[in-house]
Amino acid sequence: MEYSYVKELDEFFASQYSDYVKIAAIDGYKMPEMLTVGPDGNITRKDSEFMRIVHQENWREVLANFKAGLADTEFTFGFSFPSFSDRIRDPFRKLTFAKLFPTVLKKYDMTPEKVGKMLALDEVVWRGIVKGKYYPEKCTVMAIALVCRMQTFDVNNLLAVCGLELKRDSVRDIVFEYLLTQKIFNEEMRDNCLAEYKIDTIPIRHTDETSA
Repeated sequence: MEYSYVKELDEFFASQYSDYVKIAAIDGYKMPEMLTVGPDGNITRKDSEFMRIVHQENWREVLANFKAGLADTEFTFGFSFPSFSDRIRDPFRKLTFAKLFPTVLKKYDMTPEKVGKMLALDEVVWRGIVKGKYYPEKCTVMAIALVCRMQTFDVNNLLAVCGLELKRDSVRDIVFEYLLTQKIFNEEMRDNCLAEYKIDTIPIRHTDETSA
């Protein structure tokens, strides 16, 4: 069954994804003419955005070919260890993830304990992230944002204090941005979108796992 929100995700992805090396290698993709001659005879080069999938005449077919070869290769651990210098500086920093996180959670009537039960992370690791002993990786911030139904502004702030940002050449980041901006937090809809792009590295527990 083809869901309307998945079709909208496809269009969003095709218009935003910008790993041009991978795009150019898609079966059926035709490299656009990037040089144009203006009325004055001057040659100009089009912006690289014209290489995005959505500008292909048969873009849905090209995208389908791209998705057929997808595998989630963006595996990361849910956390990382701060360096020695970071451990020294963190107590004096105005904002770190551990300092900002509780303030953000209050906006959504959530607590670290509630969030931890919704994440597929070891309890010791989660407590370490909350206390600032560990730093959350991007996949963990994504999971937190989705289970808390966060607004884009807060998610970007949490990513920024971790030294992270969403990237246009990342399949996972584009799909996550779509879920976030379109407020697709329903578990079934969310999981359908993630599965469509073979994303299984966001550490979220499913409802049956949470209640078990």
